[in-house]
Amino acid sequence: MSDAGVADTDAAADPFGTLGVDIPTIQSERVLNQDEIDNLLGFDLGEDDGSESRGIRAIINSALVSYERLPMLEIVFDRLVRLMTTSLRNFTSDNVEVSLDNISSIRFGDYLNSIPLPAILAVFRAEELDNYGLLTVDSNLIYSIVDVLLGGRRGTAALRIEGRPYTTIERVLVQRMVEVILADANAAFEPLTPVHFNLDRLETNPRFAAIARPANAAILVKLRIDMEDRGGRVELLLPYATLEPIRKMLLQQFMGEKFGRDNIWEGHLATELWTTDTEVRAILDEQQLPLSQVLAFKVGDTLMLNATPESDVSIRCGTIPVTTGKMGRKGQHIAVRVEGPISVEAATSLTKGRR
Repeated sequence: MSDAGVADTDAAADPFGTLGVDIPTIQSERVLNQDEIDNLLGFDLGEDDGSESRGIRAIINSALVSYERLPMLEIVFDRLVRLMTTSLRNFTSDNVEVSLDNISSIRFGDYLNSIPLPAILAVFRAEELDNYGLLTVDSNLIYSIVDVLLGGRRGTAALRIEGRPYTTIERVLVQRMVEVILADANAAFEPLTPVHFNLDRLETNPRFAAIARPANAAILVKLRIDMEDRGGRVELLLPYATLEPIRKMLLQQFMGEKFGRDNIWEGHLATELWTTDTEVRAILDEQQLPLSQVLAFKVGDTLMLNATPESDVSIRCGTIPVTTGKMGRKGQHIAVRVEGPISVEAATSLTKGRR
């Protein structure tokens, strides 16, 4: 073959003219491992439910409103935990510890699909808010409550029988516990706004407990109830539509003096105030004199008062006039009979002065 033929063959095999030129080796693209894929998508099996979302998952959930924008909710639920600890101890006559696991925002439809069955769902109505809420009691707590209330011995796990519906006795006992929790919820919201939560019905199928549209946002509160070696979870779900009428109240900061009331301290303060001695003065007349005339007073001098036996006497506490009265005598004592009501302005001034 001629040289021209060889050249044509090489040109056809290398149309871009790269023969004879050193070309760097092209590295293969790096493949992401499973952990990097999970981080990119925002899903991590080791995360808690309340952990912060990342990646695509954060973008998907960005439409939800965070409960942290309603700071008073944490105060209300903390108060609910304290009240439930006391009331459930009285209800079960056992050592009960209630703890707040998590507060999060969730779509109502996602929550219904995530409820572990079997469970009892209590639908309740908030009368003043004109809407509904949901209280879920898991199977562990149901059997534990039944075991405690019916005299089960401590140290033995509650007997669970899967694959059967809850009996009437179990439903009645759980209903009584739900009513206790709702009464505590009434007291927890009371300092913020009067709300009455009334039990509407009990359901075992989540499809029959649909109180909102699947895409609606809601607040989910997870509570843990421990009774020594027994216990379970209670989940309280409040749709944002239920909280909307009191949204402005939930946006405000903690009201320490109003919300953190201590009835024992208030009763003690009221008792001490009733037994406190207060000095009052009866002023018959007042005169203004030059200092030179006051310095010239001598023993035996007489001051003429511009008052008669029928003149009103001003009763004062310090410099604040409290009321008026008439001067008189009772036995061997000079007395003052109160003629007018106690001045509200005077009482307010005294209170402010003591602060």
